[in-house]
Amino acid sequence: MKQLWLLSIAAAALLGLAFAQKSANPFAGRWDITVLTSQAVYPDWLEVVEKDGALQCRYQPRAGSMVPIRDAKMEGSHLILAMSPASDKGPAATWDLTVSGDKLTGVMKRGETETGKLKGARAPELKRDPPKAWADPEPVFNGKDLTGWELANPGINHWVAKGGELVNEAKGANIKTTRKFDDFKLHVEYNCPDEGNSGVYLRGRYEVQVEYEKPGTNDAFHSMGAVYSMLAPAVELPKKPGQWETYDITLIGRWVTVVRDGVKTIDNQEIAGITGGALDANEGEPGPIFLQGDHTGGMKYRNITISVAKR
Repeated sequence: MKQLWLLSIAAAALLGLAFAQKSANPFAGRWDITVLTSQAVYPDWLEVVEKDGALQCRYQPRAGSMVPIRDAKMEGSHLILAMSPASDKGPAATWDLTVSGDKLTGVMKRGETETGKLKGARAPELKRDPPKAWADPEPVFNGKDLTGWELANPGINHWVAKGGELVNEAKGANIKTTRKFDDFKLHVEYNCPDEGNSGVYLRGRYEVQVEYEKPGTNDAFHSMGAVYSMLAPAVELPKKPGQWETYDITLIGRWVTVVRDGVKTIDNQEIAGITGGALDANEGEPGPIFLQGDHTGGMKYRNITISVAKR
């Protein structure tokens, strides 16, 4: 798995260099994708780069890490992506995509059987100047109850408010704010138990990782303070399971700065696209703050405040 992830990082680096180069291929670029099946509707993300006549692609599925697509080819006006090989569980999975301007359409297949529809839009650049000022911080958790919060996924809710803390007593549902936000400064205090795993999603699309899993479980791109599988912290800080820590996160467009316990660990870096577990792929729209509760219990949050941009 680690070898696969190293290959993914290498592919991402190549794509990052090539992304700035102009391409005549109409599929080139980043795409926010919605998948529609008979059972569910969910977000994905795709980046396509043409380099030296070859296509290089990386893909963010609905959950987990971003991965490279090793087999991408043009067939006439269609882009065919091999998403997974045939196995004892079934035939190969493919995407068959067509493009018209800034819109994608397509189908998912297992062998020759259609399993879903695909629609996508070219991802917005979201490159913005910093705001002239920030509003005063305001609480998004009142410390008393779950007013202003709602379930973000089907499941049993184990989130409770007690003693000024927002506590996930057991693995279960995720929760999100009923309000949605565009650019903001977020302050959150968190207490992650040993072997705990949670996350703070910005606009419900970009996860800042919260985890103290067993040593060796996660690399830097999946460690505490990472933007999950997209950005690794530049500084590794001591682990503090069971202790209160802080995040101060600034998000302007898709550029993020993360300060953990007073130390800047991500400095105004671009988030290329949505991360696994995102609520949707509508990157140009405001979104909620979303706390992950479906991995482990025992997580605690408190003093969650937000300052919105004044423009």
